[in-house]
Amino acid sequence: MDRRKFLSSAMYFTVASATATLAACGGGSDSTPEIFGPPAPAGGTFSFPLGVASGDPKDSSVVFWTRCISKNGGDVPLRLEVSPSSDFSSNVSTVALTASDKYDWTVRAKLTGLSPATRYYYRFVAGQDISPVGSTKTAPAPSASPSQLKFAWFTCQDWSVNHWGAMELMANEDIDFMVHLGDYIYETVGANFQAGAAEPAHGRISLPNGGSTGGGKGGLYATTLDDYRTLYRTYRSDARLQTLHAKFPMIAIWDDHEFSDDCWQDHQTYTNANLQQTARRRAANQAWAEYMVVDFGDVSFDLSKSSYDNIKIYRDFKFGNLMHLVMTDERLYRDDHMIGEAELAFLLGHDQVNGDDSTGARYFVPRALLEQFEGLDTVDLKRVPSMLGAAQTQWWKDTMKGASATWKVWGNEVTLNRMWVDLRQMAPAPYNQQYVVNADCWDGYPSARKDLMSFLKAQNIQNVVAITGDLHAFQCGVIRDNPDPAVGSPVAVDFVAAGISSSSFYQYIKAGAQGTPLTALVASPATFDGLIRGNNPDFAYVDHDAQGYAVATVTPSAMTVLFNKVKPLNSDGTKPAAPLLKRTRITVAAGSNKPIVEDNV
Repeated sequence: MDRRKFLSSAMYFTVASATATLAACGGGSDSTPEIFGPPAPAGGTFSFPLGVASGDPKDSSVVFWTRCISKNGGDVPLRLEVSPSSDFSSNVSTVALTASDKYDWTVRAKLTGLSPATRYYYRFVAGQDISPVGSTKTAPAPSASPSQLKFAWFTCQDWSVNHWGAMELMANEDIDFMVHLGDYIYETVGANFQAGAAEPAHGRISLPNGGSTGGGKGGLYATTLDDYRTLYRTYRSDARLQTLHAKFPMIAIWDDHEFSDDCWQDHQTYTNANLQQTARRRAANQAWAEYMVVDFGDVSFDLSKSSYDNIKIYRDFKFGNLMHLVMTDERLYRDDHMIGEAELAFLLGHDQVNGDDSTGARYFVPRALLEQFEGLDTVDLKRVPSMLGAAQTQWWKDTMKGASATWKVWGNEVTLNRMWVDLRQMAPAPYNQQYVVNADCWDGYPSARKDLMSFLKAQNIQNVVAITGDLHAFQCGVIRDNPDPAVGSPVAVDFVAAGISSSSFYQYIKAGAQGTPLTALVASPATFDGLIRGNNPDFAYVDHDAQGYAVATVTPSAMTVLFNKVKPLNSDGTKPAAPLLKRTRITVAAGSNKPIVEDNV
């Protein structure tokens, strides 16, 4: 198939199909572990350096993925085998594929006609060489009434910071599938915020091209397709991530670092200039499409379209009548942050091009200034500034209203919870203001959030839970149609999972407060957590100095979430042998928006 057909069309193979040919994509280390089944026979001509993966499970279909390379170079003919048994004594389907350098030697195939709620095993075969064996599971039938569904979600796995021990713990969970909420890769190498130590297994990444971030942020950022492919190959070379992909199907969405930190549309935010980088955005889109295991029946990607939005990734999944999962894209269609960095720099007499006024524009933003700029932006745009864009917003509303499942779970990249801090009586001028702590999240798009939450209330849509990443913290809070608890009605609950390895939100805030009168407010994690909870009474739980992941158990009567917090690196820079630090259980009963917290379970 040509490039456009490969990336913009769905690839369907029924269980009765014999062969079909695809283009492909790939690369990394050769240390792939055997996950299931007997050892592969010796061959040596072909290798599967990034293991295998499955994704986007539905009741009758799953997508399968690998990267296969030949020591002789050139295209690689291979086949996918899918079986109900781990010994492959019988196959439900065999599909012929071709791995090509056009797509970095990656291949994917969507197999249809599978049985609902069924486990399948799969592998890829090239010549005498066999990939590791993977396991996957289809979703329940649309009419089914499952007694339980269990899934994990995770986010923010910076290769160059901390360790990935959380993935070892996750691999031992008894779950049906996993959800990734973005920051699967980090586009920067050696940036200031990545100054923390990393486990020895994670060496420094060398980008083939790379551009300088500027703005005093340090490091290089991925700028070409080769750069982004290098990042995916490196991240996928980790045996723990390969194990997760081989054991469980994944449903993935992106956040900002798959393209650029705090990005909006095709604009980066390293400096006040907010440079538009369409070619770079398109390179990031293509690498994501090559390396994420997604259903091209739902995800559309057209390389012949020259604009930055040549890909659409928002989509939804149904798990019987128990749960409807809605995955949104909160980067590609969002408007610029309310307060443009260059505008703020002008007001402050700073460098409007090469300076960095992210503090004040995106972080610790005076609330009154944010509201003023939202009003100005509304006049300029002739509409309220949006996070999702008009088409996706309407799709979200239609999908939520039409969902008949008990639980409506929103795969939401950035925090819905209100995070305001009132320092008017606590800090000297000019810090004596009420602040929005993070305006890159929904707090920075207040009218857009109010529109969605008011819709839930007006339509009486019950049992809405957001699963969220991005913040590098654990949070659980009640979401209202109006964020003022005195007047707002509860309409949803937001669960935020901390990052796998990325430095915690508290560490960022502590570093930013050094040398200012605010240092005492962030003297310890407990001090900062108390400040946030004291100013935002709808929080049921916060831990802003954490790494880890979350597991949700969904039943008709309740949704229970376990926050799994892991230990940091040992003092000698090695990964802790027993990574788990503590677990926190939070339960929301059906028909309620009141989280019940059990800490240290």
